[in-house]
This record gives sequence, C-alpha cells and structure tokens, in this order.
Amino acid sequence: MTRHAFEEQLDGLHRKLMSMGTLVEEAIHKSIKSLVERDVQLAEQVIASDHLINELEHEIEVGCFQMIALQQPVGGDLRRLGTMLKLVTDLERMGDHAVSIAKTARRLVGEPDVKPLIDIPLMADHVKAMVRDSLNAYIGIDKQAAEEIAARDDIVDKLFSTIFRDLIDVMTKNGQSISQGTHLLLVAQYLERIADHVTNI
Repeated sequence: MTRHAFEEQLDGLHRKLMSMGTLVEEAIHKSIKSLVERDVQLAEQVIASDHLINELEHEIEVGCFQMIALQQPVGGDLRRLGTMLKLVTDLERMGDHAVSIAKTARRLVGEPDVKPLIDIPLMADHVKAMVRDSLNAYIGIDKQAAEEIAARDDIVDKLFSTIFRDLIDVMTKNGQSISQGTHLLLVAQYLERIADHVTNI
C-alpha cells in the first residue's frame, strides 16, 4: 500500500474520531442543560444516543487494528494508531459520564434548586472546550497545545473545589437539601473525571 493510501485511511479514522468527540461534547452540553432546565426529554436524548458514541469507538478500534495487521506500520505511524486506540477509550468513558449526569438530571426533575446552578455549567463549558481542543492537538501533533490543555485541568479542579465547599455549606445549613446536594456533587465529580480523561489524551 502506498503512503498516500495509508494517509487516506488515517484521515478517515481521524474524521470518525472528530465525530466521536463532537458527540461527546454534545452529550456533555445536553446533560448539563437538562440538569439546569430540569428537562427530562433532553436527558433521555443523552441516554438514548450513547450507543452512537459506542459504535464509533468500535469502528475506530476495528480500523486501527486492521491498519496495524495489514500494513504493519512502524515508528510514528504505529504510535499514532496505538495512541488513537487509547484515546477512543477515554472518549467513550467521557460519554458514559455524560449519561450519568443525564440520569441524575432525570432524578431531579420537579425539584427546586437548593442553590443557583452557576459553577457547574461553567465547569462544563471548560470541559467541553478541553475535549475539542485535545482532539485538535492530537490530530495536529501539537505538543505545545497539548501541554496547555492539560494545564487547564487545574481550572476545572478549582471549580470542583468551589462547588464542593458551596454544596457542603448548603447541606450543613439545610438538612432537606442533602439528597439533591449529594447528586450535584456527583455531577461535579463526573465533570472532573471527564477533564481527567482529557488530560490523558
């Protein structure tokens, strides 16, 4: 197989990778929106569409293994395919965390907010941007961008700490807020874990 044909196949995998990343971004966005707006239908959309992320993970894995088996790449080509195999696993887990947020949003439908939801959506915005930028850094082989994106995990960690302190304060002062407060802490933890997966990328 010619170098041109190899690059064409790799480009095809990269397009699928970006599609998978877009679906993950959308899942994060919709899951948080469903939480803020108490929109059960939107939460159900996130849960129902998770199979699309899983299917793309499978297609990319199959494509990578076929290229490795049939073309026996070496050096940088082999490292890129090996990295992509790890990367799609992180993306799939991000999608799972978005589903967990959507399921939490579904549980909280009908409940008034124990506190205004400001920092959680802000945290989600940072995480979504990190997902998109990390994939661009991988495809562009941009080491500097990758290092900067990984450093942005500190912003997410600080937001998580703020959310944790605020919710603990609310639950301490109002025992009736403990159930919802606990669910919101889990949402913040899911977002923090998504950022950790981006850092892996």
